[in-house]
Amino acid sequence: MRKPLMAGNWKMNKTVSEAVSVASALKTAVSDVKDVEILICPTYTALFAVSNEIKETNINLGAQNLFWEPKGAFTGEISPAMVKDSGCSHVIIGHSERRQYFGETDETVNKRVKAAFAAGLIPIVCVGETLKEREDNVTFKVIETQIKGGLAGLTESESSSAVIAYEPVWAIGTGKTASPEQAQEVHAFIRKLYSETYKDAADKVRILYGGSVNPANVSELMKQPDIDGGLVGGASLEAESFAKLVKYSK
Repeated sequence: MRKPLMAGNWKMNKTVSEAVSVASALKTAVSDVKDVEILICPTYTALFAVSNEIKETNINLGAQNLFWEPKGAFTGEISPAMVKDSGCSHVIIGHSERRQYFGETDETVNKRVKAAFAAGLIPIVCVGETLKEREDNVTFKVIETQIKGGLAGLTESESSSAVIAYEPVWAIGTGKTASPEQAQEVHAFIRKLYSETYKDAADKVRILYGGSVNPANVSELMKQPDIDGGLVGGASLEAESFAKLVKYSK
């Protein structure tokens, strides 16, 4: 049985004090939750402070990216060890915004995934098609390329513990959401594809949906058999709305 995971991607929002304030309110709001894994991913600058705020609670901490080299002359980058040292257990890799604005490729995603595992971090690997790709009926081809390239060469243990996040690019921050049926179709495809490469891991790997997830649509999405949680943007920025997602009705 796969435990649902609700992950909040705070993107480039919240100063350190603002992030700590939201984390403080959230830990109170979800303190009684045991059946859903909870993760928040603030900006780098807030990681350490938020880590201290949520210590010994049921909330985990994640970073929004990392670089694959352990150290060196890479101005502006953050190493896996630095992420781990900040209190993180997870890291988001290959988000569509990283691909769109900062040149991420399936090859660099794969390097980051392997570096994350080497540092003892769980990667949340993002995949998804653009609106044009969906209209051109190449969604499955795009997803297959991203999965095979981004997750190439994982061990059996790594393939089971990795988290996949399906985020249709056309639904991120737009207010548009893939219908539960559309999302399930892609999630089922990912799990089948995973079974062809990693066999038994397909039943264990968690596949999240991301793309304008909110308290109004989360329950219907979570009823789908292959949707194991959400990678949430805007609705995770306030404790009240994110707590409602975490406590979605089954």
